[in-house]
Amino acid sequence: MTTLDTPTTDLAPGRVIRVLADRCAGCQECVIRCPVGALSMDDATWTVRGENDLCVGCHQCERVCPFSAISIEGPRSVAPRHDPPVRQPVHLRGDVSETRLGYDTWEEAIAEASRCLHCPDPTCVRGCPAHNDIPSFVAAVCERDLERAHAILARTTVIPDVCSRVCNQAAQCEGACSWSLAGGAPVAVGRLERFIADQWRVPGPRVGHTRTDRLSVGIVGSGPAAMGAAYDLVEAGVHVSVYERDARPGGLLVWGMPDFTLPDAVAARPWDDLVAAGVDLRLSTEVPVDALDQLLDTHDAVIMAHGASSPIRVAVPGVELSGVLTATDFLQRAKVALEPAGDPAAPLVEWGVAEGARVLVLGAGNTAMDVARLARRLGLEATCIDWLDERFALARPDELHEAREEGVEVRFSRTLTGLEGEGGRVVRASLALTTQTQRGETPVVSSTSVDTLEVDLVVMAMGYRVDAEMTALLPGVPVRKSRVGEPASRWRTSGILAQSASAECFNYPVGSLSLDREVGLWAAAVPRRPRVWVVGDALTGPGTVVEAMAQGRRAARAILDNPPRRSRGEALTSPSRTRVLVVYASSGGTTASLAQSVGERLEEFGLEIAVRSVASVSSLDLASCDAVVLGTWVEGLVVAGVRPARAMREFLEHLTWLGGKPSAVFCTYGVNPREVLGEMSRRLEELGSPVIAQRAFATRGARRRTLDERVEDFATSLGSVITTVVHGAR
Repeated sequence: MTTLDTPTTDLAPGRVIRVLADRCAGCQECVIRCPVGALSMDDATWTVRGENDLCVGCHQCERVCPFSAISIEGPRSVAPRHDPPVRQPVHLRGDVSETRLGYDTWEEAIAEASRCLHCPDPTCVRGCPAHNDIPSFVAAVCERDLERAHAILARTTVIPDVCSRVCNQAAQCEGACSWSLAGGAPVAVGRLERFIADQWRVPGPRVGHTRTDRLSVGIVGSGPAAMGAAYDLVEAGVHVSVYERDARPGGLLVWGMPDFTLPDAVAARPWDDLVAAGVDLRLSTEVPVDALDQLLDTHDAVIMAHGASSPIRVAVPGVELSGVLTATDFLQRAKVALEPAGDPAAPLVEWGVAEGARVLVLGAGNTAMDVARLARRLGLEATCIDWLDERFALARPDELHEAREEGVEVRFSRTLTGLEGEGGRVVRASLALTTQTQRGETPVVSSTSVDTLEVDLVVMAMGYRVDAEMTALLPGVPVRKSRVGEPASRWRTSGILAQSASAECFNYPVGSLSLDREVGLWAAAVPRRPRVWVVGDALTGPGTVVEAMAQGRRAARAILDNPPRRSRGEALTSPSRTRVLVVYASSGGTTASLAQSVGERLEEFGLEIAVRSVASVSSLDLASCDAVVLGTWVEGLVVAGVRPARAMREFLEHLTWLGGKPSAVFCTYGVNPREVLGEMSRRLEELGSPVIAQRAFATRGARRRTLDERVEDFATSLGSVITTVVHGAR
């Protein structure tokens, strides 16, 4: 095995680029992704050549090389990261001022922004659920151009002031930063985003002209998912009505996040801007489960952004005792009590406890940390328990550290087995030891190791579930955010999947986390029922603020790309052309050619046709079409078993709910297609898509001569059925 390396220079002490020549295939994956131009191709050997004096040690080349032909030895060349210290209140009681601070000066911000490598294929963008163009807004900071920075952020986010404060950047953009994947401290993306928002107020929606089609959209809920949807819709001139059951808009951002994490003024800003832009915000208006049809009579489309609002409750003896609360009850009352005009003693009187009382918080996730830290600010002692091992804790590690610094006791590997009371009020909790060896496995509860804890108040803060009654009306909800199968090549070649985040980012598996979030984005674009979209926690169960916002925007874009129609009494609005998406998996080109022929013949029916390979189909393609046609070649042997092509199987496996769109399937085969069409049809019907036609095309033998005639016959019958089915549904 031949090793090519360049002698070390004084400019790169101890850093050497090594290339194994007989492994290097000359694919140039590393060359095009090197952020500093340290790699090039040797014209004589067509292998990679490195320049040590240019290399900074980001190891991006190692992560993207498909043959492990390149390695970097030596230290990273990057300035230290600067983080303002966490603010620890001297007098904790009643102090809800922010604990995590931003940059105060341009000098601080520019020094941090200068650490960015501006990677050609930035993994940080894939790590961000909203896919913010991070290198570009960081470059704008370096140039002191706040207007451009805001314009860049506005393409993908409407709440940068919120997300920069509440995002777990270590599991998202910062964890996916090249410096983090190389084992070091990432660029402080969150603080730079916050600096942009703090220095210049986030612009509100740019109000467009009212649409001539008078498109009307109703949104249920007012959390971050609703914010994202409402921004894009009102900017497009859509009439937007938002129905919120609480007296204040914002959902979890308002009642579930303490001011020391997200100040009220920041949380209120998005709805102030949306109302000013013309959004019809209807507060204290609950939408009952049986009112969905009424909303559909009122609006052309409805977006369900009602969140996951059902608290998870433990089923142990004693939960009915007085003094056992949900996290929602505790957070709402504590927040009101700690407002400037509030009375911190009021909730203590209501709960029947005195200052110094012990609160047992069930759970050790982010909600539990908020409960415990607010309890400390009310003058209470707080203990959190969680049956997980601390290595697999759900809370952000930095937030867990802050809670402990504020006097919160956190006990992992403990679970509640029962509560005891006196006079009908809780006074004691029984806690059992648990053991867990791997992430994702259910902890084992000990039947012998049990201790007790004297308590005055118990708060159930294990998280939330999607409302079961509403879910029953929305097929395919909640969607499981779990990517299966082989990821797309653009993800594999980016390098984000090759390495976990650094220790500074708590070793999060940022690549797999990012891929899982994409499942939710795809699902958000497709209606669950005709004219009904579901987004945010209501779609996928509890998630992050930025995920919800991105899903809301994705649903809005799907509505704008193909506006739904409804009867307004006097007449049906003019329907747009019926859109048919033809998707194919092809090996030698035959199936692709047939897909193109089917599409051309369908156009003769006045249909709008898009022909795509399985690798190039986006969620918006699926969301904006009225019908889907899938074509595949048949792989395998008749004796051993035949099946759809692997690419088509993976496409079908990852496909989300199709919301009643009709579909058709065809395949090309050499010998015998067996159950290929049936397998595809069953999967489509599982996803709510009625299959209206199937056809298998032989590509060998005598039938090859009549192929064009059979394709034309298939397309002709299919075009007639699609036109009838789609217009009948409208």
